[in-house]
Amino acid sequence: MKKLFIPYVFLVLLYGCGASKSVLSEDDAVIETTIDLVNVDNDRVSVTIDPGSFSKQDISFFIPKTVPGTYSEDNYGKYIEDLKAYDYQGNELLVTSIGTNEWNISNATKLDKISYYVTDTFDTESELNDPVFSPAGTNILKDKNFVLNLHGFVGYFEGFKEVPYELIISSPSHLVPTTSLNKKQDDTNSTTDIFHASRYFEVVDNPVLYAEENIVSFVINDITVNLSVYSPNNRYAATDLKESMERMMQAQKAFLGEIDGTKEYNILLYLSTLDQNDASGFGALEHHTSTVVVLPEQMPLTTLEKAMIDVVSHEFFHIVTPLNVHSKEIQFFDFNDPKMSQHLWMYEGTTEYFANLFQIQQGLIDEADFFTRIVDKISNSKSYDDEMSFTTMSRNILENPYKGNYANVYEKGTLLNMSLDIRLRDLSNGEKGVLWLMKELSKKYDDDTPFEDDEIIDEIVAMTYPEIRSFFDLYVKGNTPLDYDEIFASVGLMTKATQERTGYFLDGEIPFIDIDPNNNDAIFIRSGIELNTFFTDLGAQGGDTIQSIDGMPISLESIRPIIGQSFGWTSDRQITMVVKRGEEELTLQGKVGTPTLRVTTIVPIDSLENSPESKLRKAWLKG
Repeated sequence: MKKLFIPYVFLVLLYGCGASKSVLSEDDAVIETTIDLVNVDNDRVSVTIDPGSFSKQDISFFIPKTVPGTYSEDNYGKYIEDLKAYDYQGNELLVTSIGTNEWNISNATKLDKISYYVTDTFDTESELNDPVFSPAGTNILKDKNFVLNLHGFVGYFEGFKEVPYELIISSPSHLVPTTSLNKKQDDTNSTTDIFHASRYFEVVDNPVLYAEENIVSFVINDITVNLSVYSPNNRYAATDLKESMERMMQAQKAFLGEIDGTKEYNILLYLSTLDQNDASGFGALEHHTSTVVVLPEQMPLTTLEKAMIDVVSHEFFHIVTPLNVHSKEIQFFDFNDPKMSQHLWMYEGTTEYFANLFQIQQGLIDEADFFTRIVDKISNSKSYDDEMSFTTMSRNILENPYKGNYANVYEKGTLLNMSLDIRLRDLSNGEKGVLWLMKELSKKYDDDTPFEDDEIIDEIVAMTYPEIRSFFDLYVKGNTPLDYDEIFASVGLMTKATQERTGYFLDGEIPFIDIDPNNNDAIFIRSGIELNTFFTDLGAQGGDTIQSIDGMPISLESIRPIIGQSFGWTSDRQITMVVKRGEEELTLQGKVGTPTLRVTTIVPIDSLENSPESKLRKAWLKG
């Protein structure tokens, strides 16, 4: 999974200013599931599940609490309505709801089928404090679009997650599906698609996007890539992104070399209108042979291309880990009582590191761009607990205080892998790094062969060098912060701080303020970022909500002209800003000054050019 933080203000200011059946067993059963996308009722989709016959008197039916790759409890059962069970004569059987995600069916030996309605998650994102991450969610837009993350539509019976599923989906004739599910040919009915999945995990692992045809395909070596785009206002065609996606994925394949996890890969891109009932969680969720991406439709093409490169490259690299190299906790995932693996440093950290490293190794970005990304990772990581053990956090990621640090897997997780990469290169005279390590692990572990969660670090140490144990003990399992100065010095680099001119409210396209998307009257100063001298000299802090500026009450509408006027402010202009900090209201006054921002860069150490350190840097950055 990759969450992409796009400040809301950045968007609104810059882009928006009964037959006889056999007894059900895991050997011969097929669970027939019908999803009706034609007769949408009150923004609800009807689902019917025909499981065959049970020999048990009572059986439980589940909708997942959580799914692989999300690391959150989303309780998809709360989007299920009017669940009913019927016998072979069409009479209702007793159904008892047990919690949010489980229903117990009495007299299950008489059960013919169950039916229920599904409401979508996109509609409720603005209403919930902790909404489902959009790429893991669902959308129901009658006759226009359906985002079928199937864990939100299809459940499983207790003890029968390993039996095959047949999915029969009826849809409007002008909408076409994009999915990696195995499709049965049925030329007799153009409005019905029949898909087959070998087990419930395969159902969950293969989302479906129904939209008007907006698809482009290309071949990378022996991998066929399909990009399907839903653009509600027809702003973008799939062909607009083909060149950048093809170039990026060609570079990824060259970087990975012999690692090959699929012959087909589907990118399902949903572009949000940013309306109140539309998706607002931007980023992507990985699957073995596809990814669901959600981004704002308002983005300019160049920004959209960059965002797609960042998130899709991350998701595609997941074919290495955890989709290939993973523990038993991933292999035998419990959708309603998950046991979490302790190796998010690998699943997300290695993946995000590769998503950046391949771009410098394959010439898509230069060293300055790469170092800027690393500096940003260091800065962002300081917003989280730098002394929290990564393995402990990972194992307890569904609980507080660990889940509040989840996003650090993309920040410090990257930096841990960078540090491990440099250390491995140093110990092997530049020959072995993290990519080599993952290739070696891929030879032993794959989709059908998981590793033991408590043993993989010992295996890595045995495969590499004894010194690597202290790295894991200190920085991954332990709570010792990384020493970046020492790490950079080992490859002939150092950090350098300079002051650079910014705008008052914006640093180029990056804002220092943001808007609560649920309340346009709440304009706040962003937390977890370096603020410019305009805010720091006034005494403002991240998290402050701006109440007024020079007596003008601040809202989305009133802040726009103030930002425009600020481009003409002179340094000696006086300003009065009232902010709310917690429950306290503060009045901040002073000159606006000439706003600058402390910027850290990574530069070579002149005295170490043509040294062993610089040679190690070349091996690290160029492979």
